[in-house]
Amino acid sequence: MFKRFFTALLAVFITAFSALQVRAQAVPPAIDSIMKKFDAVGLSVAVVKKGKLVYTGSFGWKNREQQLPLKDQDIFRIASISKSFSATSIMQLADAGKVSLDDDFSKLIGFKVRNPKFPETVITLRMVLSHTSSLNDSQGYFTLDVIDPAKNPNAAKCYNDYEPGKGYQYCNLNFNMVGTVIEKVSGERFDQYVKRHILDPLKLYGGYCVDSLDKNRFVTLYEWDGKTKTFTPAPGAYNPRSGEIRNYVMGYSTPVFSPTGGMKISAGDLARYMIMHMNYGKTGAGRILSKKSAVAMQTPVSDGEGGYGLALRSANDLVPGKKMTGHTGSAYGLYSSMFFDPKEKFGFVTITNGCNPVYNEDMPQLTRDLIAALYREFIAGR
Repeated sequence: MFKRFFTALLAVFITAFSALQVRAQAVPPAIDSIMKKFDAVGLSVAVVKKGKLVYTGSFGWKNREQQLPLKDQDIFRIASISKSFSATSIMQLADAGKVSLDDDFSKLIGFKVRNPKFPETVITLRMVLSHTSSLNDSQGYFTLDVIDPAKNPNAAKCYNDYEPGKGYQYCNLNFNMVGTVIEKVSGERFDQYVKRHILDPLKLYGGYCVDSLDKNRFVTLYEWDGKTKTFTPAPGAYNPRSGEIRNYVMGYSTPVFSPTGGMKISAGDLARYMIMHMNYGKTGAGRILSKKSAVAMQTPVSDGEGGYGLALRSANDLVPGKKMTGHTGSAYGLYSSMFFDPKEKFGFVTITNGCNPVYNEDMPQLTRDLIAALYREFIAGR
């Protein structure tokens, strides 16, 4: 009798647990509609409300070919949101009195960084962090050789025609150089500095070094071909560059880790990092950034991209009547976003590993629609 009762009870429990699993994995209707509209392969989102992480969800495929579903613990290369980790690192060094935003960048990096059309104008660390340095990516940005006049006879082409500090152009080279300065000033390899001083204190899993991470957690990224309307995997997103790292030169090989775009992290952990910036550098365990430095990162230096500060920008058109701060990322078919309201303490992270990127001004419409839907569902009227 007892055995039959126990067996029946166990069956009920298993059925109920399975139902809970199905419900937990079900795609909310609003998100499902957006994913279908833009052919999203997979999607991870996170929502912060009143300074707390209140929701994470992962939908679609981590790997389409292997039919692996996307899970919350999976990690993406998040592209240009990575720049804020580099800026946070340099601002920690500023808090420690080791650098100043007004320092001559040439002295920090160890070779001449001067726009030849304005040789007397000092290019400062602040200019590099805010994309007002007058630099461009025309010569590439995967090695410092492109801008070092001793290595590249065409280094002058890395500079625009306007005076440093008097114009804005988004430039990946800026932040690969910032990563180099972090090494020179701290004495720590760039990826290890970020891990020890940002990720570990916040108890986040991620990093810039592929070989230091669990490859089973990497989300395959897919590039969209608009002509054929097909997706192609982009394995280059997780190129470990192990050989280059074995021959690493501190203070020069730094672009190997891509301080400008190479952070790998989950949506939930990126949201936890976002909360630190939402609280102006403060965490539950103390501070990892001074309020002064956190405010400086969020304060526009130019009007580029709605108001660009130090690796964080303003966005006034994502949620009606709300001024949000954050960044976007796009590379290898991935589209990511991290935006928050530091006054009302809400924010969103959205990451897709591939979609049809129909753009609306400066970001994919998918990103805009997702933020609007998450705001309606979790924040508005609550």
